[in-house]
Amino acid sequence: MENLLQKYEALIQAVDTGSFTNAARALSYTQSGVSRMIAELERAWGIKLLIRGRGGVELTSEGRILLPYVRDIANMQRNLRMEIDNLSGLRSGVIRIGTFTSVAAQWLPNVIESFQASYPGMDFELSIGDYAEIAAWISSGRVDCGFLLLPIEEDFDTVSLGSDRLLAVLPPEHALAKKEVVALTDFEGAPFLLDEKGTATMVTEIFREAGISPDIRLKTSDDYVIMSMVESGLGVSILPELILERVPYDLAIRPLDANPIREIGFAVRDMSSASLAVRTFQEYLMQGQGPASAHVG
Repeated sequence: MENLLQKYEALIQAVDTGSFTNAARALSYTQSGVSRMIAELERAWGIKLLIRGRGGVELTSEGRILLPYVRDIANMQRNLRMEIDNLSGLRSGVIRIGTFTSVAAQWLPNVIESFQASYPGMDFELSIGDYAEIAAWISSGRVDCGFLLLPIEEDFDTVSLGSDRLLAVLPPEHALAKKEVVALTDFEGAPFLLDEKGTATMVTEIFREAGISPDIRLKTSDDYVIMSMVESGLGVSILPELILERVPYDLAIRPLDANPIREIGFAVRDMSSASLAVRTFQEYLMQGQGPASAHVG
């Protein structure tokens, strides 16, 4: 019979992934097993926790109140388990990371491979989101740590991992592609494709300060959609250098005269209470394994 922590994990995964099917896949359970565990919690507590529908599951108002406590208990148990392991060395555990696309796609695979070579018992869970989502996940305990742009408003413990340039992304035959450096004023009135969930705030603020008004034709949260459309000649864009490494598109990439950068940081809610695994991972990042070691500085 499943212990109470397994039921808590089933509830958390069902909420985070949006369905019993996804939760079962994440936990290596059956869908009926996840459904049964949550139903047992509801019966034991006399409270309906989830609304089940064709589109998946969502929390009831009572479930929203109780979920933070369930997360805290699950996190404390997980940390206890890891600290017991830590007494005899960093042998096993899971590091849950919130990250945005460019770090996840271009940099983390090599870092994880290298870290696991030193600590083969360590596993990783990645949640991909925008900066606001990642901050919320760190605050709620859904992830142990995350990558964010600095500075941040939240009272997290952070370290800087380096800076990443924002670059002009152009169709290869575009007139601006003939320039070695693109001026911000060159974007005035130009058809522009905006990375809505990534650097949108930074880019729009850069344009606002420069008094530039590009013609925003498209907003999307997918960097690769933007690159594909730029390649097709549908517009121009500004994207981070990190996401532009090893891209499978024919693009003209040029520096900007204003040389805008974003500073990438590693954040935890409270490093003093973080697990040894998270503390070790942060130390590893600060020893030249962060995004700055790839190409920026």
